[in-house]
Amino acid sequence: MNLSFKITSLYVCVKDMSRSIDFYENLLDIKVTEKSEIYSVFDINGFRYGLFAYKKTAEEKTWGNNCLPSFEVNNMDLFIKKLKKSNCSIVFPLTIIGKNKVLEFIDSEENTIEITSPID
Repeated sequence: MNLSFKITSLYVCVKDMSRSIDFYENLLDIKVTEKSEIYSVFDINGFRYGLFAYKKTAEEKTWGNNCLPSFEVNNMDLFIKKLKKSNCSIVFPLTIIGKNKVLEFIDSEENTIEITSPID
């Protein structure tokens, strides 16, 4: 038997769980699936997107851009309108890369998040 891998989840560190849950519920238009003061989860079509309140466990974290969550949306223009309503900073402007429109923004907890959308 060969070893195989499947990515089914990831998490981002958050400083304020309540603020982060509010942000992602508005951004994703879904309710948090599992909620606690330390770890909360959104189920995005079977993928678990976690929010980890690292300070509650006294875990040391180094902040940086070495892991970048990437979401695909079906309508980039609609998503950009949603970002503007959330007062998010776009840190990588809308750019065509290959067959995708790509941008990056800062979430409520200062994480950089990528959004992609196929070119029509």
